[in-house]
Amino acid sequence: MRTSNENYYDYLFIGGGIAAAYAAKGIRKLDKEGSIGILSSDQDGPYARPALSKRLWTDADYSVADVPFNTAEETNSDLMLETVVTSVDRENKTVTTHDGTILSYGKLLLATGSEPRTLEGPEDEHVIAFRTFQDYRKLREFSGKDQHVIVIGGGYIGTELAANLKLNNTQVTLVYPQEVLNDNRFPLELAKEYEESYRQAGVTLKNTSRAASYSKNGDKLVLKLENGETVEGDTLVLGLGAKPRLTLAKDAGLEVDDGVIVDDYFRTSDPDIYAAGDISSYPDPIFGRKRIEHVDHARKSGTTVGKIMAGSDKPYDYTPYFYSDVFDISWMAYGTLDPELHVLIDHVDDGTVVYYLKEDKPVGILLWNINPRLGKVKEVLKNPPSHSDELHGLIRDRNSD
Repeated sequence: MRTSNENYYDYLFIGGGIAAAYAAKGIRKLDKEGSIGILSSDQDGPYARPALSKRLWTDADYSVADVPFNTAEETNSDLMLETVVTSVDRENKTVTTHDGTILSYGKLLLATGSEPRTLEGPEDEHVIAFRTFQDYRKLREFSGKDQHVIVIGGGYIGTELAANLKLNNTQVTLVYPQEVLNDNRFPLELAKEYEESYRQAGVTLKNTSRAASYSKNGDKLVLKLENGETVEGDTLVLGLGAKPRLTLAKDAGLEVDDGVIVDDYFRTSDPDIYAAGDISSYPDPIFGRKRIEHVDHARKSGTTVGKIMAGSDKPYDYTPYFYSDVFDISWMAYGTLDPELHVLIDHVDDGTVVYYLKEDKPVGILLWNINPRLGKVKEVLKNPPSHSDELHGLIRDRNSD
């Protein structure tokens, strides 16, 4: 219950993304009354981030009105937007915000997410390091009508936006470092199929290319590549990946490696501070310690940590998946996708299952245009057959069961 101190919260969150939204719902499953405060640097309340590069571009029945989670209303939380936390005082159990406000907590959740990587060049509204709902709104305004958008990056954001902008009457140039698009993730035969889908759609492809900087030339943006070549367009989208926001955790003296180190209850080295979502380095039940920047983990870790903060004694025993959809290709995966590993390719049920093997055991599975039962996929990872040859036909489309 709220104490007489109006600046006190039983549960205080730093970060207002998907993990925070699901944590608030998790708390409310067990604690209907405890006070929840959510501090977010975003200008929007929690929302369905994957829709920004996926469904909003491809589903005519899905609109911007469907994106917000309405977290504050549904969980009776205090949501403080455009609020940057500058420090955490573990001894006094307080946090300080950019305007000097001090809030105290019973339990604190760090769900600060990730920061998009940027590129050298002048500030311009037509240069979008794509991450937020506001970024989507800007890109919608600057796309369509045969405008030319240059997309940098062959990761999730770059590939999804390049495909979906093209489907929405936009000229697109996709710049990426791989020789074949996503050959750093997929075996070559699938990477070629993937890349060809863009070529057939009319996307201009610039492979083996890295962005160096950008400049302005009148109303146009000019992207300079490391090889000296230039590309001119109306808008520049940076899909250069992201880095976890770890400064607060480090400055607070919490244990950090490439993420905030937590146990299987998402507890940090401070028993009253938890970390979930992108920044958490957690012990995966199949793969060992991992840090994952994907929505499935954000949702599941958020729900779990919320319940734990409210008194649950059930640890996180879930292994998340990651996925993407472009044109007619739909893929989902678990674990490590490294084509430098020994790879076993199993064409089955009009799709493909790829096993990434280490010491003859799968450490990653890619599902390509196939929809199996995910419990079966996890079972194969947990308890693989004694010989990799026995993997053939083991994972099938659920409709063939």
